[in-house]
Amino acid sequence: MKTIRIFSLLMVVALLSAACQQAAPPTSAPVTTVPPQPAALPDLGGREVTVAIENAYLPFNYIRLDNSQAEGWDYDALAEICERLNCVPVFQEIAWDNMIAAVAEGQFDIAADGITITEERAKVVDFSDGYISVQQRIMVRLEDERFTSLDDLRASTDTQLGTQKGTTNYEEAIKLVGEARTIAFDTFGDAVQALIAGDVDGVVIDDTAGQGYVGVNADKIKLLEGSLIGQELGFVFPKGSDLVEPFNAALAAMRADGALEALAQEWFGPEFAVTYDQIGPGAYDNPTPTP
Repeated sequence: MKTIRIFSLLMVVALLSAACQQAAPPTSAPVTTVPPQPAALPDLGGREVTVAIENAYLPFNYIRLDNSQAEGWDYDALAEICERLNCVPVFQEIAWDNMIAAVAEGQFDIAADGITITEERAKVVDFSDGYISVQQRIMVRLEDERFTSLDDLRASTDTQLGTQKGTTNYEEAIKLVGEARTIAFDTFGDAVQALIAGDVDGVVIDDTAGQGYVGVNADKIKLLEGSLIGQELGFVFPKGSDLVEPFNAALAAMRADGALEALAQEWFGPEFAVTYDQIGPGAYDNPTPTP
């Protein structure tokens, strides 16, 4: 009797165990998280894009004298953008003072020349999203002891400033010292040479370009601490251009994957050492200062 009871009890335990195993919920397979894929960029179908450029603005665009090669941030950036969008950049030289007007009239598809985004310009052209932020700085001669800060320059009553005509730098120079004491040059290179020669007391220039000049003329010029104003640079298009959206998409992708930062390190970093003595005049045959 005891044996039968033990056998019966074991059978009950076995049945209960089997029931529990059957009732246990099935285990789910491991969840694999797939990272979001970047959206496909527009395909411009091999379209040619005419690009206005002056070929005289370090480090954005220039032609080397030693090998006649076109170089600069603009060339590399447009090559990268068009590789992503399937387009072909066709660069055409034009002087800076007519560039924005020419784009507004539809003579070019785009202008690439380190152009500051402003509300006034946006009335006649469309801008891409900003691709880099810059600060407007004051460059002075290294041995000039009159100026150690922007306040010193503001307090001066006879300081003359040079910069490139038609730029926001020119507008800031006028705000600082007045139109009568602001000298406009065709290129920033001319303004910097005038500073080194003692023809002007300072130059208003974006820090990206200014650091390049100081890098190769560290024994002659320096940038004062502080900035006049911070602004963004962008590409310029005719009003209503169908290229704005694709270019913005390409810039966003380049920002996300580090391509924009890599370009900035190459062209705006301390390793850049090309000087105006090493490049051609670009769109300027005989640049002269304009009072």
